[in-house]
Amino acid sequence: MHVSDPRRSDVALAAAVDHLRLAGVPDPRVDAELLLAHVLGVSRGRAQALALVGASLTDAQAPVFRDLVLRRGGREPLQHLTGTAGFRGLELRVGPGVFVPRPETEVLVEHALALLPAGECRVVDLGTGSGAIALSIAVERPRARVVGVERSADALRWTLENARRTGAANARIVRGDLASAVPEWDGSVDVVVSNPPYVPDGMVPRDPEVQRFDPAAALFGGPDGLDPMRAVVATAERLLRSGGGLAVEHGELQGAEVRALLGPAWGGAATHPDLTGRDRVTTARLR
Repeated sequence: MHVSDPRRSDVALAAAVDHLRLAGVPDPRVDAELLLAHVLGVSRGRAQALALVGASLTDAQAPVFRDLVLRRGGREPLQHLTGTAGFRGLELRVGPGVFVPRPETEVLVEHALALLPAGECRVVDLGTGSGAIALSIAVERPRARVVGVERSADALRWTLENARRTGAANARIVRGDLASAVPEWDGSVDVVVSNPPYVPDGMVPRDPEVQRFDPAAALFGGPDGLDPMRAVVATAERLLRSGGGLAVEHGELQGAEVRALLGPAWGGAATHPDLTGRDRVTTARLR
């Protein structure tokens, strides 16, 4: 990337957009503007306004912006570079070792919320990762008691930081395996929600950001991708009360397979699309 005057924000931004476009980044202008905003410590709109009038970057800011643009061109996730990911109004801390929450998972939260009864209730998020699902449900349903379960120590440090920053007193984060999660709540949970690993072993993820930077433990789920899902279903059968709901995220071609996993203990199984129209979430209720 060549910048003739690295201190002029308009010149630096234009060069950044060109570099990210050539690198194949899907939204080069959006990402360049967000990186500029991050370096300047302002909103994206303010960064756009400053670039429009050709405001100058400082001698310290210019090389930082250049380095971030080069790293993004190498397909390092934008959220790793800024240290944050937006999710349903929350600003979550993310970085190496934790799966970056995606917009499609916001649809999973919508379906989990729809399964909840009014008033006080219990929710368990299996494999909570950054805490995106558990914490957003806790914030949006303050009378719910929410437990997020995470096995990975690398992910858990991000989860705990996000729980602290969110300040939701009705959310609790615990370290543990999803198969043995929260035994004290057996038979009393209203909704179990999960976005487990579901990529089949040996499949190469399409996006370089996922392939190179997301932790393998959060991606791969055995020969058919559904080994963690089988464990989620078994744990949900143990945790849920009669009539309690399950909401799980899965690959766009896995809806029928996930419904087939549920068996006679479940009723009303249905698969729902994400915002792009691809099958993404399956819900059901324990009989």
